[in-house]
Amino acid sequence: MTDTAPHRRARAEIDLGALRANVRSLRARLAPRVRIMAVVKADAYGHGAERCARAALDAGADWLGTATPQEALALRAAGITGVPVMCWLWTPGDPWDQGIEAGLDMSVSGRWALDEVTAAARRTGGTARIQLKADTGLGRNGCQPADWPALVAAALEAEKAGLVKVTGLWSHFACADEPGHPSIAAQLDVFRSMLDHAEKAGIEPEVRHIANSPATLTLPEAHFDLVRPGIAVYGVSPSPELGTSAELGLRPVMTLKASVALVKEVPPGHGVSYGHHYVTGGETTLGLIPVGYADGVPRHASGRGPVLVDGTVRTVAGRVAMDQFVVDLGGDRPAPGTEAVLFGSAERGEPTAEDWAVAADTIAYEIVTRIGARVPRVYLGE
Repeated sequence: MTDTAPHRRARAEIDLGALRANVRSLRARLAPRVRIMAVVKADAYGHGAERCARAALDAGADWLGTATPQEALALRAAGITGVPVMCWLWTPGDPWDQGIEAGLDMSVSGRWALDEVTAAARRTGGTARIQLKADTGLGRNGCQPADWPALVAAALEAEKAGLVKVTGLWSHFACADEPGHPSIAAQLDVFRSMLDHAEKAGIEPEVRHIANSPATLTLPEAHFDLVRPGIAVYGVSPSPELGTSAELGLRPVMTLKASVALVKEVPPGHGVSYGHHYVTGGETTLGLIPVGYADGVPRHASGRGPVLVDGTVRTVAGRVAMDQFVVDLGGDRPAPGTEAVLFGSAERGEPTAEDWAVAADTIAYEIVTRIGARVPRVYLGE
């Protein structure tokens, strides 16, 4: 949705100019030969996959990445062609045939996936582009080192038969957002060993990659041929330990706004919202903000979430409800319809997604990704 009416109940403003600037900032950190995959999974972390994908490509991204095949196929259906799109979260029975026909790069972590993709290649008469994923220590998806030789050998046989082309070898960090964590060096050692085995066996990948956003920002030794920034593309710091968005040269892309729906005076001792976990200490004014956990505002931020109202940062008073929450305005009386900013840019004096992550005891990735479809996206800088 792109409604730009100034006093909507709520809106998420998506600054595509900021997104393009982030991609260029990330590019500046890389050696000239290293390519960028802009990760647009989960509807571009809640920002809108198609528009963000186009903006990232416009700024110099070379690849796009998604989690599910359905996300990748949606990009192709939207007319995004002529650029490599990789998707990595496949399950048995997924649309391998369509993936081949759409020219997707499809991740293979085990023999069952290789069997399904080769069967799809026989059905379609095409050659599947696949990337073999190594589990170098994250313990999620990916092939264990003990099983790697057999997977590599089977992939080579399928490649000789013309059923697949192994375009990439890749893995994913567990703790790249924790500088100095011993698992980082350990995973790099395992990855290099598994790359060495695959390449000596005869695999000739187009790309080798392991770097997510934090590794893109802090670990040049992990860049290899391609980096896969996700959250950094959207101007959010991967972790407080790495620095703020501004310190990392990133600009937040999403600003979440709502219109104050009601301002009223209440007496001392007045309970606020479910459970009366907040009670007014004196005569004051309350402001009603018409968004809640149905819109993605975390209930765990009750009593802690920051909101900028009429130039002053207030705090959620009491429980966040499904559709609304309250702030104590301390006697101020902004007019109904006054803009409330839940998060945006610290440089503008606004709370940030990172601030809300602290308030909800979570990570900023979740804060932006969870903003629901009931909140219209308003695109700026297209």
